[in-house]
Amino acid sequence: MSARLDVVTLGEAMLMLVADQPGPLEQVACFHKRTAGAETNVAIGLARLGLRVGWGSRLGSDSMGRYLLAQMQAEGIDCSRVALSGEAGTGWQFKGRVSDGSDPPVEYHRKGSAASRMTVAQLDTDWLLGARHLHVTGVFPAISADCLAVTRRAIALMRAAGRSLSFDPNLRPTLWASPALMRDTLNALATQCDWVLPGLEEGFVLTGSRDPAAIARFYRERGVARVVVKLGADGAYYDDREAGCGQVPAWPVARVVDTVGAGDGFAVGVLSALLEGRGIAEAARRGAWIGARAVQVIGDTEGLPTRNELKEVGL
Repeated sequence: MSARLDVVTLGEAMLMLVADQPGPLEQVACFHKRTAGAETNVAIGLARLGLRVGWGSRLGSDSMGRYLLAQMQAEGIDCSRVALSGEAGTGWQFKGRVSDGSDPPVEYHRKGSAASRMTVAQLDTDWLLGARHLHVTGVFPAISADCLAVTRRAIALMRAAGRSLSFDPNLRPTLWASPALMRDTLNALATQCDWVLPGLEEGFVLTGSRDPAAIARFYRERGVARVVVKLGADGAYYDDREAGCGQVPAWPVARVVDTVGAGDGFAVGVLSALLEGRGIAEAARRGAWIGARAVQVIGDTEGLPTRNELKEVGL
């Protein structure tokens, strides 16, 4: 029987209020409403490329939750396993603007959100196993013990069913009790997955090395089949069980507008290519191109391309 979905992901969507001008957040008067969330950014990107994508989560039964749900549905994402809860609200965040290409300030308001209260009992096993791939990030398991349990259960179910899994660390140190707990927990999750996509600095936090080859080797020696290390302006380094090691260059960017969401865009490129059966070098090149697009726009998803835009550049 063919899979009903190509990819599923579990995670918290947040309402994002983006400042309309640079400067300290407390001095900004006007903000623009956007969607945010590492897992939902990837879900949107994959859906725009024509993949069948499912997203499971919980939102508050408030205006922010209804807005986010409508936005995800408008992208063609299966949101049938997203529940609206009247017991807790939807998480949200402020994001500032910068003019020098640095990381913009982000202020989160997510403690006790509806998504953080998702439990293993609410995970629909049949729906999950109806997909051929699970994408996991380090954000969802960080927001609560329940979400960590959900993540572990989803990974175990998909592994047992022979499905493929990908992991993007997406480190959020402020959500963890200690750096050691973050490192040990996320490495345990990562090594249960087939494809791991750390950034260079994330790799240093998780493995103790800033050498891309050493970071990749850390995970490859622990059973991961494919590792792609994001190197920013230096492109990406990959280590593949079958194809070996290599590096692809970055795509030129005239001006960096907003770095947030670049890693999610990179994941969209790599995952979509691998799920199409393309090689790791092609996948890394596609990831680098989409990541470059992502840093040239203000929102997290405005730079994510359609399939036709992908074809125009031969990717």
